[in-house]
Amino acid sequence: MNAIFSPGKLMLTSEYFAIDGALVLAVPTKLGQEFFFEEEDDEKSLIFWEAYHQNKLWLTAAIDYKNWQILQTNIPSSAEFILKTLKNVQQLSETKFKNSITYRLKTNLQFPADFGLGSSSTLMNNLAEWAGVDPFYLNTISLGGSGYDIAVAKEKSAVLFQNKPEIRYEKVNFNPSFKNELIFIHLNQKQDSREGINLYKSKKKSPELIDEFSDITKKILLCNELEKFSELMMIHEQKISHFIEIPTVKEKIFSNCPSFIKSLGAWGGDFVMSAKFGGFKDYFWEKGFTTVFEWSDIIDL
Repeated sequence: MNAIFSPGKLMLTSEYFAIDGALVLAVPTKLGQEFFFEEEDDEKSLIFWEAYHQNKLWLTAAIDYKNWQILQTNIPSSAEFILKTLKNVQQLSETKFKNSITYRLKTNLQFPADFGLGSSSTLMNNLAEWAGVDPFYLNTISLGGSGYDIAVAKEKSAVLFQNKPEIRYEKVNFNPSFKNELIFIHLNQKQDSREGINLYKSKKKSPELIDEFSDITKKILLCNELEKFSELMMIHEQKISHFIEIPTVKEKIFSNCPSFIKSLGAWGGDFVMSAKFGGFKDYFWEKGFTTVFEWSDIIDL
């Protein structure tokens, strides 16, 4: 079978404000999602879909794409999402699902689903690359979101991203001299980003506030001192906390941590970023957070 790979992502700046055009800095992760594909000209017009999670099969579906019917599956709700997405691929592609070929498609998500590294965005980018369609548009009609995660998956690089007035992004070399001092801690739960986005959208925000996050992003990209980087991250965290009226993760869980704690993406779950300090592993372990990565463990730069 032929293969395509898209990396996962970590969103370092702008979180919810990315929806309204704030400049985002995001980086690729070493783990991502693989997509394998095989086509057989057998006049049957079928799709056989297999989804693996860390090499363990969790979803199977057989789909008749002439009539867009699910013939067999072990998880109907997940198969319905796959059917909807593949139907979108058919509408956008000049070649896929246009005739009577049988497609055998297989995905393998390399990271735990609760890591929040982009199980959906890596799938969208893999399908778009395979079908020769615009991944941002496929993502918009299938899922929604700002699109920064698609940019990372597509470019396999750190990116600066904005989605207003139109999608614009560029590959950047984010390689701070202090990167080996940074750590990433998983909060043992997956945060529903849609829930957080709905809360954010319910609040009135000013263009000036959106510009403030863009300015912080630019400063972080150019920053080469850990002390200044930490200060910018704390300012960023406090601004979002004040706006969405939710305490920071540091206030709620790590109030006695001697370093900054910065949420990455939707607040309340997934990963946070911090910097090393004496006994940092014991500190997080004693609080029940045993998944602690260093930069070289997780970031693909």
